[in-house]
Amino acid sequence: MSFGDPNNPYGPPQQQPQQPAPGYGYPQQTPPQQPGYGYPAAPPLGQQAYGQPGYGGYPGGPLTMPGNVKAARVMLFVIAGFQVIGAILVALSAVAISAAKNDEELKDNVDFQQLADYSAGALWAVTAIVLAWGVFAIVLGAKFSSGGSGIRITTMVFAIITAVLGIYPFIVVGLVHTVLAILIAVFVGKSEGAAWFNRSKYPAAHQ
Repeated sequence: MSFGDPNNPYGPPQQQPQQPAPGYGYPQQTPPQQPGYGYPAAPPLGQQAYGQPGYGGYPGGPLTMPGNVKAARVMLFVIAGFQVIGAILVALSAVAISAAKNDEELKDNVDFQQLADYSAGALWAVTAIVLAWGVFAIVLGAKFSSGGSGIRITTMVFAIITAVLGIYPFIVVGLVHTVLAILIAVFVGKSEGAAWFNRSKYPAAHQ
């Protein structure tokens, strides 16, 4: 047998190589410890495990409503105010036509009476639609604080339709609506809007 054979069980024990001493001024580094059996490794300090929401939402989610989103909400309320004013004007027109039907000089005019009936009915229908569109804008604006991606998409569709209607057929009175609606679609569609509406809803974000 050979005592120099490293595989010889009867030979002298092999010496482990010595670890070099740490240099002067440098702390000795300890090797990373393995997690115990059945326990997952903890994420590094300052990082969150994927899928676990942090305070106010997922990591990087805004805690307060971005300025662009706030501006879009204000514009929705402005559009709602214009809709209410428009509904009042259309309703007054319907009332005026209905009152003209009772004029002594026009009572016997069959053509005017038929036109007045049709016009008054159409104007009342327009009044209801205009008012409903304004209420819809208010509801969307009120949902900005707690709504998710569905509110964001609905708002963008609302803004696009409003912009189109402002160009045709209401080009004269709808220009302001068109400008506001385009700005709403842009602000809500930007990355800040996506981050706000896709944030986690627990705990509740600050307004």
